[in-house]
Amino acid sequence: MFDGIGFMELLLIGILGLVVLGPERLPVAVRSITGWIRAMKRMANSVKDELEQELKIEELHSDLKKAESQGLKNLSPELQESIDQLKSAAQSVNRPYKVEDISPASSSAPVNPTPAETKTAETSATSEKPNG
Repeated sequence: MFDGIGFMELLLIGILGLVVLGPERLPVAVRSITGWIRAMKRMANSVKDELEQELKIEELHSDLKKAESQGLKNLSPELQESIDQLKSAAQSVNRPYKVEDISPASSSAPVNPTPAETKTAETSATSEKPNG
């Protein structure tokens, strides 16, 4: 970060800051400036990561278009690798939404009651009500 600034320049900036701001406000100013620098670095890194991701998505999209134009047959290794990456990404997206099977023995009520069970439940509910 400080490629063009040597030790003497940093020392001169520190002495000038000490003279201008004073010993009470200098540490606070240094902390706030370093906080701003960190925030700018984080923002620059996040923008760079988003751009790289968008470029990769665009490359995969163009590879998919090329593969579709060739009929998904006799693909070059690069195109085949892109198709495999897209397939694995699609599987990873769909995987969290799969419904896990729940065994009927573990649940207290049946998942899909039969018509006989439904009729039995209805008659027992009406017989529990007092007439009157």
